[in-house]
Amino acid sequence: MQTAAVLLVEDDPSIVEHLTGFLAEEGFSVRSAQGQEEALDILDEKKTDLVLLDITLAQGNGFAVCARIKAQYHVPVIFLTAMDDEYSVVAGLDMGADDYISKPFRPRELVSRMRSVLRRSGRDRGAAVIGDITVDTERGLVLREGRELYLSALEYRLLLVFLSHRGQVLSRAVLMEELWDITGEYVNDNTLTVYIKRLREKIERDPGSPVILKTVRGLGYRME
Repeated sequence: MQTAAVLLVEDDPSIVEHLTGFLAEEGFSVRSAQGQEEALDILDEKKTDLVLLDITLAQGNGFAVCARIKAQYHVPVIFLTAMDDEYSVVAGLDMGADDYISKPFRPRELVSRMRSVLRRSGRDRGAAVIGDITVDTERGLVLREGRELYLSALEYRLLLVFLSHRGQVLSRAVLMEELWDITGEYVNDNTLTVYIKRLREKIERDPGSPVILKTVRGLGYRME
């Protein structure tokens, strides 16, 4: 399995230490830089799939770093910052940032957002394992014990949504919004019910008693 290479541009040593350790446990390869020049040097030398970038740096400016990254390296960027005012959000997104999360943040929420950005950018090349199911996102394949399972485009996209939010309860409203964003077509409640049923029929040993994609009564669904 190939791991995503992440560059963390942050000048707070405690954040760097804790976040690097957590992301390593989640399967990411992490390098860190304290400022603008060091970050750009790493991007020149090492393959990078995603940049986590603080706006307020002791050396350089996060907005300027983001502009350089987007113009020269074409790598997705997520801003990490305590600045949560509307101007900072708009400025960051106008610079081409792919997402924006304010400090303090929950590490698992950050990981979910990272995986979502990697998936959208086509840089999530790893293989995820859920029970006896393997999802090879590089080749777009879903396998059980080496045998391919044939999913429709929307079933596969629904599976990717659950994968990027593993362990989290997703409401039906959130799922419909995610699928709408991905497909560009409106997904209504009845359509979602049909596709969840079809997905379970393909990835569960016993769709009537699912162990991978569970219903959380009154709340939504959770992928174990």
